[in-house]
Amino acid sequence: MKKQLWALLPLILFACTMRMPKATDNGKATLDKLAEKYVRLGLAIGQYDPDFVDAYYGPDSLKPVTGKSITFPKDSFLNAIRNLRLLLDDVAKNTTNDTIHTRANWMDTQLTAFSRRIQIITGVYAPFDVESKDLFDAMAPVYTESHYQSLIASLDSLLPGKGPVADRFQQLANHFIIPRNKLDTVFKTAIAEARKRTLSHYQLPATESFTLEYVTGKPWMGYNWYKGNYNSLIQVSADVPIFIEKAIDLSCHEGYPGHHVYNTLLEKNLYRDKGWVEISLYPLFSPQSLIAEGSANYGIEMVFPGEEKVAYTRDVLLPLAGLDTTGISTYFKALAIKGTLNYARNEVARGLVNGTMSDSLASRWLRDYTLLNEASVAKGIQFIKKNRSYVINYNYGQDLVKQYLDNHYGQQPDKRWEGFGYLLSNEMTPKNLLQSGK
Repeated sequence: MKKQLWALLPLILFACTMRMPKATDNGKATLDKLAEKYVRLGLAIGQYDPDFVDAYYGPDSLKPVTGKSITFPKDSFLNAIRNLRLLLDDVAKNTTNDTIHTRANWMDTQLTAFSRRIQIITGVYAPFDVESKDLFDAMAPVYTESHYQSLIASLDSLLPGKGPVADRFQQLANHFIIPRNKLDTVFKTAIAEARKRTLSHYQLPATESFTLEYVTGKPWMGYNWYKGNYNSLIQVSADVPIFIEKAIDLSCHEGYPGHHVYNTLLEKNLYRDKGWVEISLYPLFSPQSLIAEGSANYGIEMVFPGEEKVAYTRDVLLPLAGLDTTGISTYFKALAIKGTLNYARNEVARGLVNGTMSDSLASRWLRDYTLLNEASVAKGIQFIKKNRSYVINYNYGQDLVKQYLDNHYGQQPDKRWEGFGYLLSNEMTPKNLLQSGK
């Protein structure tokens, strides 16, 4: 009997969503109530899936008041999601207010991901592209192996030495591994510079801050745990060699103008200033992550455009790390080509998720076409098996953000910073980015 009562809990919580209120002049009040239901639902699911909620900084009153049931109430959650989507659709159809329409559609897109994630955690899987469309509102392009082979061939004449391209790239890269005793100094210097450059364009709350930690045993290279109140914990994985370019990449991606700034601006502009409670919940496996990861990756180019990343690494970071600058220009040219190879990771994930690629073949692809060393290959396989189609958010998300800025703001730096800030401060969906190209 106790199990049955626990299983009914989500339905009890969301039973009031069975009635379909019509949007009126007080549409914001109706939508605010639905936003609270959206948050309650997400937090309730998060009791069962530890990866579901990446961040929450909303009111304690919306957190679950009881513990989770012994069995996962899958059907109850799916029914609650369907009912809430019907209500949001009704609000969107019956309002002339653009803001209410945008908020309702944004939550509806997020809820599609809720349903797919529930299927995944209960062992019901879909093909890679179906999964990525439901979770992240996007499907990354497919490239054949010959595409990656041609990109690898372009590295052949660039890299010194003889032998396989992947081996020669690693030989060059190994000259630029940050010594463990220099790691903290190099990273803190890079983050400080990224922060200074970001603050020259955006005004952040005076109390924004972060804590930096080095960890081991994680499937990722870096992670931002946003704590709310404009505060982040940034963790860097230190159990594999860290190459010099990662100091800037992770500083920008996890910090400025990446995840820390993104979450800070959303909290300040939408939750604190406007009272949009739905934004206080960040579900990791949702379309919001394509915006978050894509903007965090493109933020590197925003802060260190053109040759500035190479120059800052050569003139500041390498001397701090006690490393020779010889070969750094060639290394960064190789890294630029390596960046275009990132889509190969999507193919590895597609193959592993669809069951068309073995672990050994996936490892070969990561070595040969993404140029990872053995330690990073193992970490890459671990990441994909845990996060599945999430990988498209990094490369495809980055390309969609670039496309959005190109189409709307051209090549004027100030305008691009303005557009990038808009992207970081509003309820944007991948569809918004895709439509910008039409």
